[in-house]
Amino acid sequence: MSKFSRRKFLTAAAGAATLPAMPGIARATTYPARSVLVLVGYAPGGPSDICARLICGWLSARLGREFVVENRSGAGSNIATEAAVRAKPDGYTLLMVTTSNCINATLYKHLDFNFAQDVAPIAGIMQAPDVLEVNPSLPVKTVPELIAYAKAHPGKLDLGTAGNGDPAQMAGELFMNMAGVKLTVIGYRGGGPALADLLRGQVQVMFNAIPSSIGYIRAGKLRPLGVTSAKSSPALPGVPTISEFVPGYTATGWFGLGAPKATPEPVIDTLSKEIKVALADPAMQTKFATLGAEPMAMDPPEFGKFIQDNTEKWAKVIRSAHISIE
Repeated sequence: MSKFSRRKFLTAAAGAATLPAMPGIARATTYPARSVLVLVGYAPGGPSDICARLICGWLSARLGREFVVENRSGAGSNIATEAAVRAKPDGYTLLMVTTSNCINATLYKHLDFNFAQDVAPIAGIMQAPDVLEVNPSLPVKTVPELIAYAKAHPGKLDLGTAGNGDPAQMAGELFMNMAGVKLTVIGYRGGGPALADLLRGQVQVMFNAIPSSIGYIRAGKLRPLGVTSAKSSPALPGVPTISEFVPGYTATGWFGLGAPKATPEPVIDTLSKEIKVALADPAMQTKFATLGAEPMAMDPPEFGKFIQDNTEKWAKVIRSAHISIE
């Protein structure tokens, strides 16, 4: 297309409705024209993966192109985040954004990217409290019993996490700090492997998002002791909040979608609006409820503010608990 002067460009833009064949207009109205890659920073089976596959199924069906989930685990989800940041900002590489991104902004001192500046928020998708759960072989049935057992057996309990600095570890670190106990933190390359070892009894305790644990809890393969939200979860009736025994304790996980900065606004708008439709759909709401989660409908500005607030919250926790990556 020839180079327009600013005046000619504005004149042409004003008449865009009569020129549907212009390349720029075609790109804006036909996205996506091919498959879209959605990067997930953790291994399959964890809550990030579950959320990504749920929303990608919706987007694939609604927009007529496949949204493909690719798991790139490692470094507390920083590997996937950096890959997304370095990708071409055309809407064909997206990132499953999670609490980890907010945590990592403080936890890691030498990242090669600035998450707040390099990732454009698209939409919040879902939020779910973690559940403090144990292998049934552990002789505790309540949060107070776990605290008492940990104090009586220092260094004997292992806490499985999805990796150094992941939200489950932060939830656990906050719990240990507030309850006055010490568990040995065992980091895995994702929530799925950690959960598998919890089921086998290789680790005894875990904080995990309800969506990835609820099936095992219902089958009696895991024992829930408490949820990390301020209110009890309808998905786990009868399971108390941890704050009933550790006053002031809360730690809720969340998941959303982001894109490399400079991704065209029409692309972000298309995805944000479609996700908003998904979160209002009764069938999707039922799926969230079954997983123990709830929709987190936020447009790009709201989601951006939410990310900023969460980054500040976890920065305070990390600094006060003197948590660092070795």
